[in-house]
Amino acid sequence: MLNAVPMTVPPQSAAPGPDPGPAQTGPDPLTRRLGSDSGPAEAEGVADVAPPTGAALPAPAATSLPTGRDVQTEIYRAGAYGRRPRVPVASAALEQAAAEAMSPRAWAYVAGSAGQERTARANLDAFGRWEIVPRMLRDVSSRDMSTAVLGQQLAAPILFAPIGALEMVDPKADLAVAAAARDLGLPMVISTQASWPMEQTAAVLGACGRWYQLYWPGDDRLCESLVRRAEAIGASALVLTLDTDYLGWRVRDLDLGWLPFAHGMGIAQYTSDPVFAELVRAQAAEPRPPQPRPTLAALGTLLRQARHYPGSTWANLRSPLARSAPETFIRLFSRPSLRWQDLQWLRSRTSVPLVLKGIQSPDDARLAVEHGVDAVVVSNHGGRQVDGAVASLDALPGVVSAIDGRIPVLFDSGIRSGADVFIALGLGASAVLVGRPWVYGLAVAGQEGVREVMRNLVAELDLTMALTGCTSIAEITGEVVRRRGAAPGD
Repeated sequence: MLNAVPMTVPPQSAAPGPDPGPAQTGPDPLTRRLGSDSGPAEAEGVADVAPPTGAALPAPAATSLPTGRDVQTEIYRAGAYGRRPRVPVASAALEQAAAEAMSPRAWAYVAGSAGQERTARANLDAFGRWEIVPRMLRDVSSRDMSTAVLGQQLAAPILFAPIGALEMVDPKADLAVAAAARDLGLPMVISTQASWPMEQTAAVLGACGRWYQLYWPGDDRLCESLVRRAEAIGASALVLTLDTDYLGWRVRDLDLGWLPFAHGMGIAQYTSDPVFAELVRAQAAEPRPPQPRPTLAALGTLLRQARHYPGSTWANLRSPLARSAPETFIRLFSRPSLRWQDLQWLRSRTSVPLVLKGIQSPDDARLAVEHGVDAVVVSNHGGRQVDGAVASLDALPGVVSAIDGRIPVLFDSGIRSGADVFIALGLGASAVLVGRPWVYGLAVAGQEGVREVMRNLVAELDLTMALTGCTSIAEITGEVVRRRGAAPGD
């Protein structure tokens, strides 16, 4: 069994009170407190490891990953003693277990998509339009899932996708995810909308690879500060998300009137940033219009904001800063005026590879190459932005063709199994990003749930390779993946 990072969760207080919180490292050490949307529980304790600085650190070797047969044997052996997996292996059962474990607000935010949710369904349905063609008698007794992306060696072609506001799911949030990623040796893409500052997440990751996902804010000084911090924690790529100029029409959240960021959740990268702190102070100093008489719901919002803002909860209740932080964030999110030529400004501020996430059009793929980016991610944000958009997998072949091998093409949106990973790789993806499945694991069993979900995904990919006659990632090509119903050779 892989060791877990020691993290303790103190009991929840009945009333707010002074709490100095854990010491942190980074450009502006601050205290973090996290909790569920219904009544925040405090979470403290991170690995006693200094955050790495300087050059990116390599992920552990591929040998840290168990084979598919290893995982099967472990599960079946436990079953002989009457123990079943705590985290369901089947994706539908996993999703159902997560729905039962999460609060209604958390479930709406994580599982919900834009509009009638046609894009989210299309992402899943698209995999059914492709089929795997197994080959026989190829000696698959030994397999290698490792690959290289942007000159970085990966134990498997799978990364943890950036997911925000994870404290709604589990109070350890990004720290639990980082611990699972470290145990498996799979890179984590740290979210701008994280629940813990990137420095603490990096400390838990240790030597495991990390990329940083950036939403370009409305203030260039803040943008540059976030990039500098990402470099300082050893991020080996900067993933600029392009598809979120505005939040999509997310009906589940709208029906609940719930935006986690307005309650101080998912903005830890901001509240731990010195430039953002200046902007918050300036916002707090501005005259406020007359406010309506507070309701119990409004008081609950103020309490959540106070508990999630750095420092003492009691002091934050008496200060305008905790209230001003979400307002400042909402004002600065994000940057709808961005154009292709603005990428040069970002490129001039960092030396790490620049990856564009949210590419769905072959024309945009060609523009990405023309503007000198280092990689693209074919993604529609899991269907959360545009209802009725092209399924991510349907967009992948066109983007791969337009890129024509000049830069890596990664894939995101719709992965639910190792066979899905195999299909995406066969259609030309260099690697995939996985999001919702491990969030469901986090809801069901915390850090161990995250690890089990991703371990199972890797195990199924390994077995799919073996049963298809592939012994390396390079052998997963269009020869073993074809459109369903197509004649051989088409």
